[in-house]
Amino acid sequence: MSRICSICGKKPIAGRTIARRGMAKKKGGVGKKITGVTKRRFLPNIQTVRVIQNGAARRVKVCTACIKAGKVEKA
Repeated sequence: MSRICSICGKKPIAGRTIARRGMAKKKGGVGKKITGVTKRRFLPNIQTVRVIQNGAARRVKVCTACIKAGKVEKA
């Protein structure tokens, strides 16, 4: 299932989660150390909406930012 907005083209982007251990320096510790870095995906909030396109009602995948901005006309 594609997670791409049909209006603005918003899609998943890659990022990282950083695992840390240790006590922070301002709390009296030696400092935080990074123990691992793993990949993750930031997914857009995409909804399937019935939209009027070219005079006909169709189901389209649209992000919530486009719905809130009024870029689509709901059927």
